[in-house]
Amino acid sequence: MLLAPPHKRPTGARRTLRSYIRINDPWVFVLPYLAGAAFLIVYPVGYGFWIGRDPLNYLQLFGDPTYWAAAVNTLLFLGVGVNATLLLALVLSGFFALRRWWVKALLPVFILPWAVPVVSAYLSIHWMLNSEIGMINTILRGIGVSSPPEWLNSYGWAIVAALVSYIWHWLPFWTLILLAARMAIPNDVYEAADVDGATGIRRLVHITFPLLRGTYLTSTLLAAIWTLSDYNTVHFITGGAPGDTTHVLATLGVDYAFDIGFIELGVSVGLTALPLIIILIVLLVRRLKADDGGLA
Repeated sequence: MLLAPPHKRPTGARRTLRSYIRINDPWVFVLPYLAGAAFLIVYPVGYGFWIGRDPLNYLQLFGDPTYWAAAVNTLLFLGVGVNATLLLALVLSGFFALRRWWVKALLPVFILPWAVPVVSAYLSIHWMLNSEIGMINTILRGIGVSSPPEWLNSYGWAIVAALVSYIWHWLPFWTLILLAARMAIPNDVYEAADVDGATGIRRLVHITFPLLRGTYLTSTLLAAIWTLSDYNTVHFITGGAPGDTTHVLATLGVDYAFDIGFIELGVSVGLTALPLIIILIVLLVRRLKADDGGLA
């Protein structure tokens, strides 16, 4: 009968290494993350600061009217696009919270603008807005409008088209977020409100919105951060037309870096939005800490 060889106990350096790993097990999992973060986050951000370090780039930017137009358009998306989207999402979340079968049947259709690939959706809207062969102007001419708007040849119509497309794409996502928050409100709260006579607008103002306030503010801050880096909307809807007047900072930076070939200036455009991004991130982190602490 063969006997298994006795188990050899680790000695020397092997014993030291095994005991070190056993005592410091969390580092075994943290180190790969730190290495990945250094490679994927620290290096690209640091290299971006290095490229955009020249103060002359910012002097050139601040003397460029196109940059200021892009900054104003970015603020329009933050002020109008984000707030209009979240406000409509709040209203529609109340509609989709109704317990009717046809409302539930509408929800999958409503989600489609957010679920479909954004590039193909925006390209379709772009061609629909073509003043000569686009579907919208074709319909308008068919019903007797002799001079339909030139959607992409006028700054006013073009920026409105970009804003509406942005709202159309993101509205289903934020509606689902607020709908989930609504569904988490206990029915006992509404039953008590009905007993006290709080119905309709009073129930929305004094019960529903206070309970949704944390989710609403967090969603607004997160939407603002994402909007600052939103490249697709303006690029595929207007392309900056007419005459580079509808650019936002995200598209202008790419235009400078790759279309003009001035990479340092393109990176500098992105860095000018960094202070606002940092402020929004700090507010978001504070909001999340407040939610974690049970504050409204």
